[in-house]
Amino acid sequence: MARERIIQQSATDNAPPADDRDHPESEKMAAMSDGDFHSDSHQFDDDLRPQYLKDVVGQRKVVERIQIMLDAARRRKEPLGHLLLDGPPGLGKTTLATVIPRELGTEIQITSGPSLSAPKDLLPFLTNASYGSVLFIDEIHRMPPAVEEFIYPAMEDYRVDITLGDGLNARTLNMSLQKFCVIGATTRSGMLTAPLRDRFVNREHLDFYEEQDLRVIIGRNARKLQTTIVEDAAHLIAIRSRGTPRKANNLLHWIRDYAAVKSSTGEITRTVAEDAIAMQEIDHLGLEGQDRRYLNTLHEVFVGGPAGLQAIAHTMDVPPDTLEDEVEPFLLRSGLIKRTPRGRMLTPKAYQHLDVEPPAA
Repeated sequence: MARERIIQQSATDNAPPADDRDHPESEKMAAMSDGDFHSDSHQFDDDLRPQYLKDVVGQRKVVERIQIMLDAARRRKEPLGHLLLDGPPGLGKTTLATVIPRELGTEIQITSGPSLSAPKDLLPFLTNASYGSVLFIDEIHRMPPAVEEFIYPAMEDYRVDITLGDGLNARTLNMSLQKFCVIGATTRSGMLTAPLRDRFVNREHLDFYEEQDLRVIIGRNARKLQTTIVEDAAHLIAIRSRGTPRKANNLLHWIRDYAAVKSSTGEITRTVAEDAIAMQEIDHLGLEGQDRRYLNTLHEVFVGGPAGLQAIAHTMDVPPDTLEDEVEPFLLRSGLIKRTPRGRMLTPKAYQHLDVEPPAA
């Protein structure tokens, strides 16, 4: 029996779920548990994640385009077209992916590329998809080629071909699927194969946030955490967050804990925020200890470069992919290092930040 269509257009589409209305915000905040601080932790994401598109701060152009997609899908009472979200980690790809089905009033299934090791792992998600529902695949670029080939007909023709038996006794079973929407999230869109990338009719790129947007996010989330923060402190956290809401949220959690212990009032003032950030060894550019160690190694050992990534990694005793994926992106974006055909080199801005003289030409 075909599943009933569950996309509806009514006045209650944008209303919060009944469970959220029945429980005050204070009760939900009291259920939160604190943990050790880590600037890239996913632990607190769900606590502070916006629930509806109108609550999303920043990414204005992306939000406007997604709003048009949602309005069109609701008016036609059809499933949303497949959507690919790409961009650096911590910018809200998962947030948008969970907001969209809530706006449409549909179901959502969540999985990730690394967990889909074979087509049989994807089959339950496809067969359980209801009309208009959303299948969210995080880190979609890490899906194996066999799974990619299996999902192609599901995305285009809403069917899957299942082979039963082996050899001469093998037969192919063609199974029709309900029309659904695939939302893929990736931090490396270049690793997606062209056939998979072309099957997403909609594609949105998320960029780093402006400082004023981060201040709004920090102030709003401070209220959710039932703490008081002054404007100067919110501005300070926004500067140290590298344009990433996830870092801002987790830094806010750490400063809230610090204020609860070190401040008599528990209020997050600029002084409290400065002391808490200093304890985490985050400087005024947002550089952490590993970042400064990279710059110092390049300056002291390699005389400012050029130096190869492998040589720097062995000197620091850190895996090369850790430096390439976690340390170098922000240093490159900040203009502190540059990549040349001969290797990595420090820029004049890096020497100024380290307060050292550049080597003689």
